Amino acid sequence: MGNPSLHSIHVHPLKAARGFAPEEAVVEPWGLAGDRRWVLVDGSGKVITQRPHPRMTLAAAGLLPGGGLLLSASGRAALTVPVPEPTGGTVTVEIWRDKVEAVPAHAAAHAWFSDHLGVPVRLVHLDDPATRRPLDPEYARPGETVSFADGYPLLLTTLASLDALNALVARGDHPDEGPLPMSRFRPNVVVDGSDAWAEDDWRRVAIGEVTFRVAKMCGRCVVTTTDQDTGERGREPLRTLARHRRFGDQLVFGQNLVPESGGTVRIGDPVRALE
Repeated sequence: MGNPSLHSIHVHPLKAARGFAPEEAVVEPWGLAGDRRWVLVDGSGKVITQRPHPRMTLAAAGLLPGGGLLLSASGRAALTVPVPEPTGGTVTVEIWRDKVEAVPAHAAAHAWFSDHLGVPVRLVHLDDPATRRPLDPEYARPGETVSFADGYPLLLTTLASLDALNALVARGDHPDEGPLPMSRFRPNVVVDGSDAWAEDDWRRVAIGEVTFRVAKMCGRCVVTTTDQDTGERGREPLRTLARHRRFGDQLVFGQNLVPESGGTVRIGDPVRALE
């Protein structure tokens, strides 16, 4: 391995929508500051993602000072959504196997996204990430929590592994679908300068001044086949991952991280495997 460094940072304030790429980000115990603190739910409280609704990627959610959102989409008037006051009570959100209390946004936000997706949805905010959603106890330590991310506070990927995956795609059944951009994998931190698949063996990692525990490899789903610019779906990379990156019952790309310390990560920070 050469001298790996932090290539890019990605924050997605609203789960499944487009995010943004800052030069630096504060690391909180449950993830990057502002990342996946908002989510859409259907009438029964189940989380809405790109899995059944690929049009989610056509909406962008910018982060406002204080944690509010600026929603935008082509052909739509932008909408500012302030952080809702918890005095109005919470609703129960079902995200995979977890049930989490969250605070509904104002009615205009529900209407904006319902119109965008063509189905009735509500926008809700995770008001207290320190207590609302514990990490999977199989991989957690006492008191560890997570936002509305799929399962863990941060997702790390590497450019070298993406290059290696794209080389495999080019030799597969659907070479016309490659090369795939990193946006397909919706990471939080992207590392440059490592060897391909080196992250498979990382157990602890430091990014600048912040240290992380590697919880587990990241199993991938149909979202990776979704063009993040158009919402259209293909077959890659899942076909290639199934052939070359199957670990148990999961198709793997990237590593899930849990912060061990706070601090700020910045583009260009050195990345070190600690064990």
